[in-house]
Amino acid sequence: MRNCLGRLLFQCFGYGLVLFFTTHAALAQQASTTPPVKITTSSLPRGYVSRAYHVQLEAQNGTTPYKWSVTRGSLPKGLNLSEDGVLGGVPAEAGQFHFIVTVIDGAKPAQQQDQQFDLQVLAPLLAKWGRYPKVNGQRIEGSLRVSNQTEDSFDLTVIVLAVNETGRATALGYQHFTLEKNTIDKEIPLGENLPPGSYQVNADVVAEVAATNTIHRARLVTNEQLQVVQGP
Repeated sequence: MRNCLGRLLFQCFGYGLVLFFTTHAALAQQASTTPPVKITTSSLPRGYVSRAYHVQLEAQNGTTPYKWSVTRGSLPKGLNLSEDGVLGGVPAEAGQFHFIVTVIDGAKPAQQQDQQFDLQVLAPLLAKWGRYPKVNGQRIEGSLRVSNQTEDSFDLTVIVLAVNETGRATALGYQHFTLEKNTIDKEIPLGENLPPGSYQVNADVVAEVAATNTIHRARLVTNEQLQVVQGP
């Protein structure tokens, strides 16, 4: 009786070992014949400051599920990469960003691939001095340049004020017009005769975007007080 029971246990144990090694060998063979995981997303669309960004990174081959991470470099503030490969958020800074993304598959042992990405984040609305404001006789004059770096037209309002030491404001310029998409460095003149005094020039630029129901703002302020003196 004991001998029969022993033979039965040995046979069961032996079959279990055969099944284990057969399964293990099959999985190993499957892993060796599966093409390595490969990132298929080759580039990223540009983003814009304060505008929602969402891109699903893609890969193929290997064994799912994939896990994604940024392993070198850094994303712009406001963006993050989830484990399932979604690069999303709202960028809070403009610039050119370079980083390495790694995808790891679910194989045992796991396979991985690294890929470098370049992401350009633009400020939708830019304003800068064209001709820096200066005093010319009794007049302060200059210009500013505005840029629309998006694919949407802006309903643009520009107000330029000279504010004296008592807080009195005098308009140096006012414009309201459509700033077409992808317009760079459109120049807007400013200038006006002023009474004697010490002035700081403020330029406020507001862009309304009907297509996305958003508003962008930019502001310029002179670094120093401009002195207008009494004429002869």
